[in-house]
Amino acid sequence: MERDLTRGSVTRSILLFAAPIIAGNLLQLFYNIADTLIVGRFLGADALAAVGSSYSVMVFLTSIILGLCMGSGVLFSMLYGAHQERDMKKSFFVSFLFIGGITLILEAAALLLIDPLLRALQIPADIFSLTRDYLFIIFLGIVFTFFFNYFAALLRSVGNSSVPLMFLAASALINIVLDLLFILVFHMGVAGAAVATVTAQGISAGGLFLYCRFRAAHLFWTKEDMYFDHGIAGQIAQYSLLTCVQQSVMNFGILMIQGLVNSFGVSVMAAFAAAVKIDSFAYMPVQDFGNAFATYIAQNSGAEKAGRIQKGLKSSILIVVVFCALISFVVFTFAPGLMTLFIRPEETEIIRIGTGYLRIEGACYCGIGCLSLLYGLYRGLGRPGISVILTVISLGTRVGLAYLLAPLPAFGLNAVWWAIPIGWVLADAVGLIFYHTISRKNTPEKMSQDTPGC
Repeated sequence: MERDLTRGSVTRSILLFAAPIIAGNLLQLFYNIADTLIVGRFLGADALAAVGSSYSVMVFLTSIILGLCMGSGVLFSMLYGAHQERDMKKSFFVSFLFIGGITLILEAAALLLIDPLLRALQIPADIFSLTRDYLFIIFLGIVFTFFFNYFAALLRSVGNSSVPLMFLAASALINIVLDLLFILVFHMGVAGAAVATVTAQGISAGGLFLYCRFRAAHLFWTKEDMYFDHGIAGQIAQYSLLTCVQQSVMNFGILMIQGLVNSFGVSVMAAFAAAVKIDSFAYMPVQDFGNAFATYIAQNSGAEKAGRIQKGLKSSILIVVVFCALISFVVFTFAPGLMTLFIRPEETEIIRIGTGYLRIEGACYCGIGCLSLLYGLYRGLGRPGISVILTVISLGTRVGLAYLLAPLPAFGLNAVWWAIPIGWVLADAVGLIFYHTISRKNTPEKMSQDTPGC
């Protein structure tokens, strides 16, 4: 099921590789969306606010592991494109030790610092206990997040995006069934939603590991590969840590926005929790397309195929713009109805607040679509440092404007919403300037070799 992205039709290759990644991550959203739907409908606004606040923390911690795995995956793809199979296996082993060690430290820190973290997020006293119960169980499953994302990155680096989708589909179904069982039958409350999520993650992680070990054994390291190669370790650290920084900065900014939203009270928290799920579902496909695009660029960069890189960029821009225009129309037009998927119809104030958020975001999805392509382009060329710069611009603008203008009566909560697309547009402009400046001086292959990591 491996796919060589250095051959064949450019557009077809990208779409066929990207489609399972998009479908898989949309299914992955069900881990939290199923919680939100069931919790919001059957446990009430306080429980919804608790789960919604937890989502930002979960995404932030997951982003660290995801960034490390994505960064390693870029190196795997480059080595695959260059047909350096022995170095690939060495890099698999070194990155497993490196990312696995960081995961264990992260899990221990999250469990020990959960109370200070919730206080820093200004979680209201009336939902503090609910939020803590939910997050403590979620933190226990961080190791499953590592296993799944590591082996998914390994398979995707060689063009196999279908198998991770299969395991995600199974785990999403298990998650929904267990949600209903633990909440409606066993009456476990928000803790039951967390147990359902962690159980589903564990099943998908274990299944994917077994698949890689026995059905994709040719990718696994052998005894000869099991030593710590310092040169490969340096490359892993370079790609992984910078991509991790990018993902972490992105989600730390979202976490700071969550803290500001929490200061507006439970109604705004509940509206934001529901609207963010819809928002994420709407533009998740273009973010995943950007990740698939990074693998396409990395394989062709390793194979030194400049023409395919240029053709792939032009084709991908067209695909993303058309998709974003369509999804923007849908979200903007049907925002109130979409909110009622998560909120009872009688909660009119919460629906009104969430609709306002969605209509501002819904008009601007092209901004995040182009930014996702730029992230993928620079990661694939081995220049993740530029992605970090763009993320800092996007999130810095978003957080700065929100905290500066939201306290002013003339702006209020709308300033928090408008700051997001403004940050996207500024980062897009800088990313395009970087690309045109560098491409005038270098071929795509030299871009990836000149000043690695920046």
